[in-house]
Amino acid sequence: MVNLVLVLGDQLSDGLSALAEADSATDVVVMAEVASEASYVPHHPKKIAFTFTAMRKYAAHLQAQGWRVAYTRLDDADNAGSIPAELLRRAEEFGTDRVLVTEPGEWRLIAALRELPLHLTLLEDTRFICTHAEFDAWAKDRKSLRMEYFYREMRRKTGLLMEGDKPVGGKWNFDHDNRKPASGDLFRKAPPQARGDDVLDQVLDLVEARFPDNFGTLRPFQFQTDRAGALRALDHFIIHALPDFGTYQDAMLADDPYLYHAVIGLYLNAGLLDPLEVCDRAARAYADGDAPINSVEGFIRQIIGWREFIRGIYFREGPDYTSRNTLGHDRALPALYWGAETRMNCLHHAVGQTRDLAYAHHIQRLMVTGNFALLAGANPAHVHEWYLAVYADAYEWVEAPNVIGMSQFADGGVVGSKPYVSSGAYIDRMSDYCKGCHYRVKEKTGPRACPFNLLYWHFLIRHRARFSGNPRMAQMYRTFDRMDDARRETVLADADAFLQKLDAGETV
Repeated sequence: MVNLVLVLGDQLSDGLSALAEADSATDVVVMAEVASEASYVPHHPKKIAFTFTAMRKYAAHLQAQGWRVAYTRLDDADNAGSIPAELLRRAEEFGTDRVLVTEPGEWRLIAALRELPLHLTLLEDTRFICTHAEFDAWAKDRKSLRMEYFYREMRRKTGLLMEGDKPVGGKWNFDHDNRKPASGDLFRKAPPQARGDDVLDQVLDLVEARFPDNFGTLRPFQFQTDRAGALRALDHFIIHALPDFGTYQDAMLADDPYLYHAVIGLYLNAGLLDPLEVCDRAARAYADGDAPINSVEGFIRQIIGWREFIRGIYFREGPDYTSRNTLGHDRALPALYWGAETRMNCLHHAVGQTRDLAYAHHIQRLMVTGNFALLAGANPAHVHEWYLAVYADAYEWVEAPNVIGMSQFADGGVVGSKPYVSSGAYIDRMSDYCKGCHYRVKEKTGPRACPFNLLYWHFLIRHRARFSGNPRMAQMYRTFDRMDDARRETVLADADAFLQKLDAGETV
């Protein structure tokens, strides 16, 4: 009997387990652009355009390899509107009830597929380095799950940057060398931009017509949309950016969104690049003397350490993970996240860059947009949905633990041992945002005080019962307690006044 082989928009890999289990001589690949996947959150237009274009090109690639592909475009008259409905339609068309599918990266879609009245074979996603069983075995009986120790196991498993049982350079982690601010550089090369073609042009027109009100700028469109383009982006990073990636990976500049970042996360997460091939390229650059150990180790840690760890957390914690709210935060996500005016220069640039590029690097996400949402007490479910919507590389398996866990501490410490909060001093140290800001980062109270300064103490005090006993946070509370009574009262009163303005929809 014919098997239907479901290939999703983030499974554009020749090594996909569902394809490996199928027979190109008899089976049918099913791919579909459907309204339900394009709109369950208001995705950035660039994200939709990237996904649809990459899907169409990958379908053509499969056909050239001899596969029969049943492909549904968003504007096809008989489009059933969802992945399950498309499978039912194709099952009737081809007279089969058998479906092969590589495990999706969202519990929502896994549940929907399991409810189908079809014979579903759900296969593990072998594109990842750590299996679910391996992660669960590592996590079993541990009081806390910390990425650093998991990462060491992944180094041992892959042999990356290892000399026998010892890490290259004598240390597992070179983060101490990776915290320098950057200065402007007119000669720093940006990642290669997309080359226009008929497929991309057709999809851009479609997205422009169907999603005119979604937050985000569609044109100009910069992302690569096939494996060849993704490999060009990887080549660019290895040659031009990797040598300085580590040193400046936490830096932020208002007029340089990319700095030395790879900007390949969306290609990895969509399946156009393989994580081990990317890490092997970086390791080879170190071996050849083309990039220093702090850059190469820091980059590889993000992929085989953090990326794999986060996926393990998502599937281990289960379908309710995105609804967690340990801190009880319930403030609506401020309108500035959707482009409303703000006087905070850091948020103005981070959100504006997100609007224009569907991209921001990890420190902009964690220490600017994420930090402010946490300090302000935004509902973590709203924050999660925003990140899932606005970034081209966001799929729930990778986005949710980064937001619910790392950024918002809504999981109560599953991902991190403490909340990632800071005053304006950190942003001032690592960026040029504060220089042109309406607020003054050195001021701690008053109408021109940096809102991060005010909200930092407000957050710590309203959650004192939870965090004062945390060894990594005790010094913060001692500092607050050393302030005189009048200063403490003023800081908290000014923070309350700021939050009242935020709630009232005033420009802040």
